[in-house]
Formats: sequence, C-alpha cells, structure tokens
Amino acid sequence: MRMEMLYSKIHRATVTDANLNYIGSITIDEELLEASAMRVGQKVEILNINNGERFSTYIIKGEWGKGEICLNGAAARKVQVDDKIIVVAYASYDASELDNYAPKVVMVDDQNKITQVLNEI
Repeated sequence: MRMEMLYSKIHRATVTDANLNYIGSITIDEELLEASAMRVGQKVEILNINNGERFSTYIIKGEWGKGEICLNGAAARKVQVDDKIIVVAYASYDASELDNYAPKVVMVDDQNKITQVLNEI
C-alpha cells in the first residue's frame, strides 16, 4: 500500500511579494528550498494562516538568502504582503518506508530566516 504523507514544510513564512502579472507559481528563497529539500517545479500546497485560503502551485527558485516568498499569477489574489503561510509538500511512500519516516520541517522568523530545521512533525 502507498500512502500520501507530509514530505516537507516551511512553517509560518512571511509573504514578501504578490505579483499578479507573472506566470503562476511561488518564488521561494533558494536557501529555504535547500533546507526543506523542496525542488524547483515541485507541486506544493499553500496554507494562508491569515485568511484560511488553501491552494496548490509549483515552486520557482528565488535568490539565496533574500528571504523571498512571492506568490505569482492567480495565486497573488489569495495572499497579501506580510501574510503568514505554510508551504507544504507531500510525497507518496510505500508502507515499508514509514518505519524511518521523518519529514523536514523548516521553522522561520518574520524575515524568513531559518530558526530551526526539524526532522519530525
């Protein structure tokens, strides 16, 4: 049996920009991508803590160390600058892989600087 499980998340990131006139996606600081083991082009869910919106998009790489979290295209209508969001990635696991299951959880501060990386929920 295969199960959809949390693979990785960036917790309580601050939206730094919303660009309606860009061709869809979320731009994420490359440092956060590396810490979370997320990849360019990967499908992610965005959970907006401020307004309850939940939607999916894909990742594009932002500049290393800038703290950029920018929602682009139609997704820009679902956030405002300074909203707090959770970026969630899931993966499909075989039941046998779950014995050592440990998702990455990247905690950030208000400037999207990494404060802690956990390998647990």
